[in-house]
Amino acid sequence: MKKRQRSGIPAFNAQITSTISVSLVLLLLGIVAFLGIATRSVTESIKENMGFDVILKEGTSERNINKLKQRWTNAHYISSVKYRSADDALREWQDETGEDLMELLGVNPFSPEFDIRVKPEYANVDSINKLTAPLKRLQSVAEITVHADMIESINGNIRSISLILIIVAAALMLISFVLINNTIRLTVYSRRFIIHTMKLVGAKAGFIRKPFIISNMFNGIIASLIAMALLSGILYYTGTIDRMIVSAISYEMIFYVFAGILATGIMLCSLAALFATNKYLRISYDDMFK
Repeated sequence: MKKRQRSGIPAFNAQITSTISVSLVLLLLGIVAFLGIATRSVTESIKENMGFDVILKEGTSERNINKLKQRWTNAHYISSVKYRSADDALREWQDETGEDLMELLGVNPFSPEFDIRVKPEYANVDSINKLTAPLKRLQSVAEITVHADMIESINGNIRSISLILIIVAAALMLISFVLINNTIRLTVYSRRFIIHTMKLVGAKAGFIRKPFIISNMFNGIIASLIAMALLSGILYYTGTIDRMIVSAISYEMIFYVFAGILATGIMLCSLAALFATNKYLRISYDDMFK
């Protein structure tokens, strides 16, 4: 009885080590996933505020202004349209600076304009240039301002952040598989003589692998639950610091991330158990002592 207890201790310790290792790796993957979702949400919000300004000529009739309003209100690529008359622009200037330009210049230097914001999928220089090209031919349009440098800078930063997150996620997946494979191999190593005994009595490889894979699938589920609990705690704590950060992640996205963590935990543990078991199915009895 004492020998059995001693032989079971290494297997139990290896199993605990494996479960903890998997849960920590899944926790890191979950954090990267949430960072990616938050970045995407912020990106969408930034892109919704990107667009162009259409400055109208002085004396543009109310009829032409209404036509333009109607045109952009019904356009599928527009997220918002804001019209600002010359008087509105002058009033905003006075409110912000406290200067009365009418008193200084004697005339209103501002022109009526439209502030157009496009949908995120059109928030790039090429798309905006295509959208603004027909507008330049309108007689009522004096100038179109596209903040090309800002758009390119934002899109460049977004691409860089996305690439970094993808590389980090891929690296974590590779590291996690190596780490999980090594820790699960400890569990299988402690039972290598059981595997050899089952081979001697004629058990097939699939029959021998099955309990190890099922056991490690269960470990993957436990590790996933631990990672989910830790991620929930991190999200709750982050929410107490700044609600804006958590508001960028919807409950639907949290569900998808947790489902992905569960699937990843089961998949990684199952594959690692499969490879580790296959190793001891192939080696001879003498090699088991090495």
